[in-house]
Amino acid sequence: MPSYLCLLPVMEELDVNVSSNEGFGIAEKIVLLTFISAVILMAILGNLLVMVAVCRDRQLRKIKTNYFIVSLAFADLLVSVLVMPFGAIELVQDNWIYGEMFCLVRTSLDVLLTTASILHLCCISLDRYYAICCQPLVYRNKMTPLRIAVMLGGCWVIPTFISFLPIMQGWNSIGIIDLIQQRQFNKASNSTYCIFMVNKPYAITCSVVAFYIPFLLMVLAYYRIYITAREHAHQIRVLQRAGTPADGRQHPPDQHSTHRMKTETKAAKTLCIIMGCFCLCWAPFFVTNIVDPFINYMVPGKLWTAFLWLGYINSGLNPFLYAFLNKSFRRAFLIILCCGDERYRRPSILGQTVPCSTTTINGSTHVLRCDVTPYKVTSS
Repeated sequence: MPSYLCLLPVMEELDVNVSSNEGFGIAEKIVLLTFISAVILMAILGNLLVMVAVCRDRQLRKIKTNYFIVSLAFADLLVSVLVMPFGAIELVQDNWIYGEMFCLVRTSLDVLLTTASILHLCCISLDRYYAICCQPLVYRNKMTPLRIAVMLGGCWVIPTFISFLPIMQGWNSIGIIDLIQQRQFNKASNSTYCIFMVNKPYAITCSVVAFYIPFLLMVLAYYRIYITAREHAHQIRVLQRAGTPADGRQHPPDQHSTHRMKTETKAAKTLCIIMGCFCLCWAPFFVTNIVDPFINYMVPGKLWTAFLWLGYINSGLNPFLYAFLNKSFRRAFLIILCCGDERYRRPSILGQTVPCSTTTINGSTHVLRCDVTPYKVTSS
């Protein structure tokens, strides 16, 4: 959904920046290994399913937002394959066995991929803002194929400036090299650790770019979407009442407007879930990441480990938040998992077109009442 980070005094999940006397016992390691394995498996399968669904379903490929969702799934998949397993091994073994150079590479990948994941979440929120809060023409003008490509490129290029470039150059360790060397090796247990500690300038810069700016944009975008969704639902209710005939008898609301109202309400609730999960997973890590350098790196290693893996969990949650809650994606998943069972394919709409009275709200057309009972349709 992400680990990231740019910063961790010990990002490498390692009993991080602390000596092995903080190591886990046998029972704790078994529980940890079971939990971590479940997180990794969930992230791999969930993100793979999202990518395969979009590749196989032509309708999903037509929706612009899904380009961001597929790229997000790819970033989260790489986190679960290239970052989590090595962190899990070090955490359980209480030792880094892959050498100093691979430690730098793994750390750089960690920062790069988790930052990319967070930036994708930000782009998805902006895309939804333009789609829901602006007129359709404005959305088409804003979210052109070129602009989408630029946004996706930015999600992958920007993280390199706070990952491989500074980490390989050692900019994050300026002024704290002695402290890093102290924590890299534990004489008592003869253990070596892949320590990633950061100085104050790097911690602030990296946290702002990777979390605080995207977080602020997401809050603003989703707040506006939430307000717009409530306004749409209210306007549709008013229009339904206005469509009541002179005899005073209340006709059942037509299927189109009822579905629209339910969709707007559900969308608002879904946004609350998305922001809640994002904050729960990443806020503890980034708040601690900013604070730790200013308190002489006194945050306990196990606390760092917990916050780091909480962020990793977001990579497993993203497929559920952005795809599994979507009806079109769920249908595509069922077709894949059930080997193309025809029961889950999109039903075609047969029959003649039924004349209906319509109105437009913020660029969206809503059906007020049809002259005859409309054919049953399945909306995506």
